[in-house]
Amino acid sequence: MVAWELWGVVGFIFLILEIFTPSMFFLNFAVSAFITAVASLFIETTFYLILVFAVFSLVSFVFLRPILVRKFSKAKETGMNSKYIGQIAKVEKEINAHEGVITIYGERWEARSENGAVISQGSEVKIVRNESIIMYVEECNN
Repeated sequence: MVAWELWGVVGFIFLILEIFTPSMFFLNFAVSAFITAVASLFIETTFYLILVFAVFSLVSFVFLRPILVRKFSKAKETGMNSKYIGQIAKVEKEINAHEGVITIYGERWEARSENGAVISQGSEVKIVRNESIIMYVEECNN
């Protein structure tokens, strides 16, 4: 097998590994292997090809990986923060620092007053934060 074919196969193996473990880890090796495959057209010594692969792998980890992780990261705001925090809810059971119930999106949630104030049933509140299944709210000033 010719050197460029071998490095191309290695690159595809790393791409397949990246598909099954999407962590932007093996992608760096795949890019390095493809660069080494091109370099093998000009360089015949195995030692130098391995050196090219190692150098480009290191450069890829240092410069390319952070860019790819930032660009393709799925760590966008999801869950509780995006759906509930900052939203207006209705008080179903009087809220104080120790107990209370709100409804939002047709769901009932345990609620506590953020500042300890008593908020009467039927009022509207703004959800400030949550801890597990308890929403912390403050009264809306309409």
